[in-house]
Amino acid sequence: MSALEQTPETVSRTPLMTLSGVSQVFDTKAGPIRAVDNIDLSVNPGEVLCLVGESGSGKTTAARMAAGLARPTDGQVQFDGNDIWSMNRHDFGAFRRSVQYVHQDPYASLNPTRTIQQTITAPLLKHGVVKGNKAAADKAAELLRKVDLTPPENYLPKFPHQLSGGQRQRVSVARALTLDPKLIIADESTSMLDVSIRISVLAMLGRLRDDLGVGFLFITHDLAIAKYFGWHGKTAVMYLGRIVEFGPTPKIINAPTHPYTRALIDAIPEPDPDLTKTKGRESLRSLEIPSLAHLPSGCSFHPRCPMFEDGLCDGEVPQLVEIRSGQSAACHVVARDGAGEVRPDEPVA
Repeated sequence: MSALEQTPETVSRTPLMTLSGVSQVFDTKAGPIRAVDNIDLSVNPGEVLCLVGESGSGKTTAARMAAGLARPTDGQVQFDGNDIWSMNRHDFGAFRRSVQYVHQDPYASLNPTRTIQQTITAPLLKHGVVKGNKAAADKAAELLRKVDLTPPENYLPKFPHQLSGGQRQRVSVARALTLDPKLIIADESTSMLDVSIRISVLAMLGRLRDDLGVGFLFITHDLAIAKYFGWHGKTAVMYLGRIVEFGPTPKIINAPTHPYTRALIDAIPEPDPDLTKTKGRESLRSLEIPSLAHLPSGCSFHPRCPMFEDGLCDGEVPQLVEIRSGQSAACHVVARDGAGEVRPDEPVA
């Protein structure tokens, strides 16, 4: 099995993490801002769930709630079937150890005054994973090998500024693995890396998922990255705090139903100039993203949507409904007329 492959036989169908009707409202001078609005998501053990959308869509806010770093205004976050905010202190601590967060900027997330060895051994010693500095150093070396930083003795004594961006991100992943997590939340974890380095880091993450059975909540603005890393998983597309399309990643990529998803896919650059010339594109009515403080009535995408119908799209907020088997979208027009033709790029998996 390849590092990025996953099959129904290898993934348990019991949800590891579930977000049910989760919302997050911030009080600001401009009034209440609904950054996340009534979303439902779940991640199974060993599964990749990609959360995709433009900046400001609510992806990171949803991830912080999943990690227990922010309490939702409404809704429930469950881990292994238990509401995390109803847990006692001991159980909540165990949950936080089971869910690790890999941030976008590996330089900002690593303490510049600590060596790589100190960074990795600190959680091992604090949580009693190992006993003694020698055992901690050996475990740190083992973790560096898992993230392809070899030989580890070349990296353990160094400080973050002495490493490249890709190497720092691998250290961040190694630190996330110190407590044997069940779920890793990767928040734009490859967006600051060069393309060649990005692919190698994604391959490394995929191998860890297969070898260790770790689930991933993978956040990205790039559907090309979601296609590569989460092809055998699921993808949820967010726009202004709401899930507008959800389904298996191959269906989302090959046969998108929501006009916003189609626009995101059309924005992916093509390496073949001839394909670029012939590629059909969604012509958006506007490139401006509405403010969360002043959301449009009805469907929040309607001021930009090429499928806009007056009196329909600007009326009620569309609900997420099944359009095809296993694939849902929140669009009045698509729900009424169906999803249309499957794109001919490649067959739907």
